[in-house]
Amino acid sequence: MKLWKGRFQKEADPKTNDFNSSISIDSRMYREDIEGSIAHASMLGECGIIEQSESEKICAGLRQIREELESGALTIDPDAEDIHTFIEGELTARIGDAGKRLHTARSRNDQVALDVRLTLRGEFAGLKEQLKSLIRVLCGKAEQYSEAVMPGYTHLQRAQPITFGHHMMAYAEMLLRDLSRFDDALARMDVMPLGSGALAGTTYPLDRELTAKLLGFSKVSQNSLDGVSDRDFCAEIAFAVSMAMVHLSRLCEELVLWCSWEYKFIELDDAFSTGSSIMPQKKNPDIAELIRGKSGRVFGDLMGLLTMMKGLPLAYNKDMQEDKEAVFDAVDTLKLCLTPLIPMLQTMTVLEDTMRNAAARGFINATDCADYLVAEKGLPFRDAYKITGELVALCIAKGLTLETLPLEEYQKICDSFDEGVYQAISLEKCVGGRRVLGGPAPENVRFQARRVLELVGKE
Repeated sequence: MKLWKGRFQKEADPKTNDFNSSISIDSRMYREDIEGSIAHASMLGECGIIEQSESEKICAGLRQIREELESGALTIDPDAEDIHTFIEGELTARIGDAGKRLHTARSRNDQVALDVRLTLRGEFAGLKEQLKSLIRVLCGKAEQYSEAVMPGYTHLQRAQPITFGHHMMAYAEMLLRDLSRFDDALARMDVMPLGSGALAGTTYPLDRELTAKLLGFSKVSQNSLDGVSDRDFCAEIAFAVSMAMVHLSRLCEELVLWCSWEYKFIELDDAFSTGSSIMPQKKNPDIAELIRGKSGRVFGDLMGLLTMMKGLPLAYNKDMQEDKEAVFDAVDTLKLCLTPLIPMLQTMTVLEDTMRNAAARGFINATDCADYLVAEKGLPFRDAYKITGELVALCIAKGLTLETLPLEEYQKICDSFDEGVYQAISLEKCVGGRRVLGGPAPENVRFQARRVLELVGKE
């Protein structure tokens, strides 16, 4: 059934039908389409626009269709133009003329704008719970390894000592911001567009606030052109998802590095690793690599949405049919990535001794050595910086570390050194002394983890 066929004298070419069809993408919105139609029909009955008995008949028919679709007793016709046409046609076939009244004071334009909002609202509820689960895992690891010293890096060069727990909490903070971006995007999407019609509203005396209330929206759209042509919310959600994928990709990049033999800071569980078809020794972090790769797919979805919208005149244009595939793919991909990532992190083994040894070999306590000369011996920082640089060069030449360099070698470069330098450059003291808010001291990390757990709630 074509809702628009009355204007045409001949059937559309089959290739036109195939190209025009969106049923393969929008069929996932059948629950939301039915939910929106029930609310619309209820409002039409309450306002006396259609008979109350017809409204009730429509709603009962729609509920039956939903039940049968969910049970599998009814299947969606893949040849239908879209899910809206399929449901309306099925309803009319069942209840007759009353079904033809459902579309009173409604266009597919505002109907689609509603369905996409309802679908994304539902999808995001589950997505946010997945993100919270990941944050909980990160917080658990942070508390467990709040004292596990590791090198912190800049430019992929060992820089200063931190802890594995501190590193985990950095990602927890990023994901907290992702959650807030999701909430912001959902708040701006919380606008009910039904009543906008095709573009110019309707002459029927609709109660749009009632429809919004029935569907759980806090606001109604204030401009009918905007109501049907707005896809800001799709782009904004795709951006929020893209930003989350940036964070997952960065985390996965580090997991790939850390489980290599060159680092060996962690080992992934066998259940979340794969092997090689030719090299029997291999244990590959394919899950992390795939997540890293799929980030590009999501960025493409965002770029596709922005490019699609950038040159469209108001109001609706068929280009906008492309919105659903892009935004749904972005959401689905993030969900897909979170599903194995959460248990992969939960089950990974952290190799504390390897991390501690790497920290000891990297001169990452050099800043603390300079700070010792400043705080304990009163030297200007720039002089202390130069002296420490000379010590590092000496250690490299002798194959030693600052911790193993003899005191007499220290004193050859600066006679202000005494035995206290070894306490000052202890890696554990270097980390433990960084108690400034946000720093890696173990008690700070544990406090950060507890704070974040309170924000996301325990399972």
